[in-house]
Amino acid sequence: MAEKWTPDSWRSKPILQVPEYPDEKALADVEERLSTYPPLVFAGEARDLKRQLADVAAGKGFLLQGGDCAESFAEHHPDHIRDFFRVFLQMAVVLTYAASQPVVKVGRIAGQFAKPRSSNTETKDGVELPSYRGDIINDIAFSSEGRIPDPNRLSMAYRQSAATLNLLRAFAQGGFANLDQVHQWMVGFISDSPQGHRYKELADRITEALAFMRACGIDSTSVPQLRSTDFFTSHEALLLGYEESLTRVDSTSGDWYATSGHMLWIGDRTRQPDHAHVEFFRGIKNPIGLKCGPSMTPEGLIELIDILNPDNEPGRLTLICRFGSDKVFDHLPQLVRAVEREGKSVIWSCDPMHGNTISAGGYKTRPFERILKEVESFFAVHRAEGTHAGGIHVEMTGRNVTECTGGAHALTADQLGDRYHTHCDPRLNADQALELAFLIAENLKTEREGRHDDPIAVNG
Repeated sequence: MAEKWTPDSWRSKPILQVPEYPDEKALADVEERLSTYPPLVFAGEARDLKRQLADVAAGKGFLLQGGDCAESFAEHHPDHIRDFFRVFLQMAVVLTYAASQPVVKVGRIAGQFAKPRSSNTETKDGVELPSYRGDIINDIAFSSEGRIPDPNRLSMAYRQSAATLNLLRAFAQGGFANLDQVHQWMVGFISDSPQGHRYKELADRITEALAFMRACGIDSTSVPQLRSTDFFTSHEALLLGYEESLTRVDSTSGDWYATSGHMLWIGDRTRQPDHAHVEFFRGIKNPIGLKCGPSMTPEGLIELIDILNPDNEPGRLTLICRFGSDKVFDHLPQLVRAVEREGKSVIWSCDPMHGNTISAGGYKTRPFERILKEVESFFAVHRAEGTHAGGIHVEMTGRNVTECTGGAHALTADQLGDRYHTHCDPRLNADQALELAFLIAENLKTEREGRHDDPIAVNG
């Protein structure tokens, strides 16, 4: 029988990927203060997301999850949030049109501040300092003072998340997401790109369809779904003290919900079944994600599913697969077969970013062709197994950055330094994100039309 769960029961378990704060009392004081703050999201919103994800698990929708690698205090600008939201809406429209199914929109935003690291320290010019772990913990500046974990950063992260959420809700519900504005979502610098032209053609078809619907008496004033959209937030719940402070009892159900975001996920480095992160996640009722890397075994996956979703609740658990473009066929089929054999209800999502990071030109980058190949392989496996490829999980931005090589503009390693702005890992720029959406749309259309015996070729 499982041990009794409480929001702080994780504290009795081993834990990885958390910083050592030099002043534990100062940390406890900040966490206590946060526990008195209003929730950032509400239990009812998390339940709405879970209901939509249940449809995805049943093959009746698709999950689009994406956003910044690590949010920054210094770059918290409304234009950045607006440009991200515009590209995200473009991607969602492309996918919705192709699949003829709802697309559930979940951003990596308004809480994505903490980052796991492969090493506790980093060295530059012979100087060794603690690693940067995200703005919620320490500073990206390579200095002894900046790298000391600072509890006050938790409050700063809360305030930035609240402000970001406020703007996102305004965009989603205040008219910006109106389908009549489908042409206005175009980000300027991609308007003349191949993807920009493809999107314009699609937007023209949508505009024609809306004109026909208006002629039939159906428009955005009578159908609210045409003028607004549901948009949810998510992040990796790495800093459990912060998450505990924002975990509250829902007054209508009596259940515990993490109110820092609608959906939280466990990273590939912190998914040990007897450790703190799994312990925390098993008690909250939010929809949750679980990163699955090459070290995940079928037996280990089933064990984690039984802990995290013991009632086999549809929409509760998303498996976010991140193997690397050349490892998908070695790992994914056996995981899919184990889940099917055990009758588990999950959403299968593809993270084509984290397994494809390399060094080039002195920068960390991700070759776009490898990202595409992992996505294509992901869909090919699910076609072969007769299961639903349910989602995509990407690190992306609406800005014109040069962080991932390749794409329609054939960005080279020599160009990475032109606009390399990420605080941690390389992100797709708006043009690359839209190109990826069109590739996924082709796969979704194939699935919709039932051409399972006509697989799309996998590059390489």
